[in-house]
Amino acid sequence: MSGLLKLSAIIDKTTELVGRTLYWLILITVLISTTNAVSRKFFNASSNAWLEMQWYLFSVIFLGCAGYALLRKEHIRIDIVASHLSERANHRIALFGHVFFLVPLCLIMLYESWPYFIESWRIGEVSSNAGGLIRWPAKLMIIVGFGLLLMQGISEIIKQIGVMRGVYVDPRSQPKTH
Repeated sequence: MSGLLKLSAIIDKTTELVGRTLYWLILITVLISTTNAVSRKFFNASSNAWLEMQWYLFSVIFLGCAGYALLRKEHIRIDIVASHLSERANHRIALFGHVFFLVPLCLIMLYESWPYFIESWRIGEVSSNAGGLIRWPAKLMIIVGFGLLLMQGISEIIKQIGVMRGVYVDPRSQPKTH
């Protein structure tokens, strides 16, 4: 179990690094959006490429930070139910959800997205909008995002088993109050 917990720690550090790095894309996205809106309003000039860049950056943020949200326990939970269950029951539900829902979903998305990306890359797919961007980077983000989420899901499974066996104490297990 200690080897798996070390693997989990490496995954967690990687996820933390990716999440904290991608935070900065929010600022860049806001700046691009603001610049595009100002140029459209005051100079009657706009660019489809800048609009699509916002879309691409949003997909990078959303897909790239899904694992980070899971690591930080910021994902959607049904706290009204969880608060009435024992800690042991919550651990079992979390483990069940990760093993039977999260991991299969990530694997299906990776399997189904790969040909979609490869074909886009192979043909050099470009947006149909005038001045639009190439499409394969956005499709690649589906694969990268679900790959990162899968890795973090595996880390959460390892930690959950460690908690249930009494060999690991999750520092993020305490519910946050917002």
